[in-house]
Amino acid sequence: MSRILIINGNPKPRSFCLALAQRYQQVAAVGHDVQLVNIAELNFDANLQHGYDQVQPLEPDLETLQQHIHWAEHLVLLTPLWWGGMPALLKGLFDRVFLPGYAFKYTEGKSWPKQLLKGRSAELIITMDTPVWWHKWFQGNPLVKQLKHTILEFVGVKVTSVCYLGPVMGASEQQLQRWLDDIERRVPQPDSAAKLS
Repeated sequence: MSRILIINGNPKPRSFCLALAQRYQQVAAVGHDVQLVNIAELNFDANLQHGYDQVQPLEPDLETLQQHIHWAEHLVLLTPLWWGGMPALLKGLFDRVFLPGYAFKYTEGKSWPKQLLKGRSAELIITMDTPVWWHKWFQGNPLVKQLKHTILEFVGVKVTSVCYLGPVMGASEQQLQRWLDDIERRVPQPDSAAKLS
């Protein structure tokens, strides 16, 4: 049994990301402890108003999310691809939550910070209207590069897999159902929990 935190990073109240997140939660709950967070339901200012120059108090929803991340052994992040990147609200969530002293800590004389979220694993599930091959090979896969290398790995979270689903726009009901079924197969078996990280 593993502690899994699912974060639906689509700010729309209804989306295919939400359907995927709920399906993952339903299947994972059979053998794991699972929490699901929908970014659309969180109340917070996405603007880190002063960078790290001043402390910006966390809203209750962000304090709770930090507790969930600290609790989790495995993160499942779902996000749509918007303009080659993540939605602004999701980027704002990282800006506000992955703070110095919580997610990382610089040490004098060292250029690389201490990774305070080390020991956790993550998987990325990305929906897009762009053909997957076009995004990966012609656009350079910018969203995954940012999420994996400059955000999650920076704070010590190891990305173990990336799932691309698209184009979602115009997809048939049969194709949407196949993607939902594929999400079920991505849920780790309880006896494989030790392999998540």
